[in-house]
Amino acid sequence: MLREETERSRPGERLPSSREIMRLHGVGPVTVSRAIAQLAAEGRVVTRPGSGVFVAPARRPVAETPDLSWQTVALGDRVVDDSATASLLAQPPDGVVPLTGGYLNPELRPVNALAAAAARAVRRPEAWSMPPLNGLPELRRWFAAEVGGAVTQNDVLVVSGGQSALTLAFRALAAPGSPILVETPTYPGALAAAKAAGLRASAVPLDRDGVRPDLLAEAFAMTGARVFYCQPTLQNPTGATLTRERREQVLAVARAAGAFVIEDDYARYLTTGPVPPPMVTMDTHGTVVHILSLSKITSPSLRVAGLTARGPAAHRLRACQVVESFFVARPLQETAAEFVGSTAWRRHLGTVRQELGVRQATLLAGLARHAPAAEVHLVPSGGLHVWVRLPSGADEAEVVEAAQAQGVLVSPGRIYYPSEPPGPRLRLTHTAATGLAELEEGIRRLAPALSHQPHESHQ
Repeated sequence: MLREETERSRPGERLPSSREIMRLHGVGPVTVSRAIAQLAAEGRVVTRPGSGVFVAPARRPVAETPDLSWQTVALGDRVVDDSATASLLAQPPDGVVPLTGGYLNPELRPVNALAAAAARAVRRPEAWSMPPLNGLPELRRWFAAEVGGAVTQNDVLVVSGGQSALTLAFRALAAPGSPILVETPTYPGALAAAKAAGLRASAVPLDRDGVRPDLLAEAFAMTGARVFYCQPTLQNPTGATLTRERREQVLAVARAAGAFVIEDDYARYLTTGPVPPPMVTMDTHGTVVHILSLSKITSPSLRVAGLTARGPAAHRLRACQVVESFFVARPLQETAAEFVGSTAWRRHLGTVRQELGVRQATLLAGLARHAPAAEVHLVPSGGLHVWVRLPSGADEAEVVEAAQAQGVLVSPGRIYYPSEPPGPRLRLTHTAATGLAELEEGIRRLAPALSHQPHESHQ
């Protein structure tokens, strides 16, 4: 009877009270309550405590799901795989400690200083006009001075962050189908960008001092590659830093092969000790294309980077950026220029470097205390991560899954390899946790997963 009542009434009309329904139909309160609950479950009525029961708004007809299967044929077999990169950017669920990620925890970011810089930037008279296609002159001068050596502002192109710089460099320097050389293990975002550009990544092994020049020469000879991507300072994920001697050897090998070196200097501001100068400052032949980003040291949303190159390669890079995206938004460039030109910039660098040392020490001490079976590859002179070798019998995927079940997220080693991994590894990040207490809690949660024995879990 109530169902018929709702069908006769207009949306939003109030139904009779429960007492009136009991009187009209001669039923008890339990029957009325159940009937209203059923109508609410069907979406026919809505209950408003203290006001009564009302006829629900008219339901929109469910649209028929369109058939999009034709797109599978049209797109072909080229795949853009964002799984590894997206996993590093994902926010952890509530209550889960992140020991993964690639940026500073929000408490370490210079949020107030950036907000002040942005406020000053948008008040500039030209803030909303079109910038020079290469970038603001003062920002390019700043990047050139930071890189050092003989680099000038004319060598610098302002781009939308380090990942955009990588994508731009791969597309500009290598034709689809070409081989490129990468360190192994290496940054998953570089592997994804290379694959999206249609390039074939070939691995060059590292040791504790970084890429081996002898194996790099062999790889150039075997593949015919004309591009080598590397991170000479605090390599991600191993933390290795190339000595000055090795940097010179890498340059000599690349010059002999007639190849470019893409130098991803992502950790320039994340060091806690002295490191050699960028390779681009040692280069007099236009071999090196250098990337220096502000996102890692400030905020993931300050997507501003300087891309340094010389000669025809520089012209190609600039042309590719103009065709693909025109330029970096001027308010963002103005904000970056305001921030790095302020006293807050140097204060922030000092604060972060001090915090990096404390957090790394906390992570290493926690591993030694709670998970001694996990072997730290090396103790880097800064950076955000520590590279850990698991016992030979460990199942990496099961360890990662067990860690998540314990309430802690870690990065599986396999995503850092362009080919088969040599064994189970983890990358542990110490800057994603909120404070030292959460970092220590994450290590405590991780310990049972690191001692997890796969063959026992099925008994």
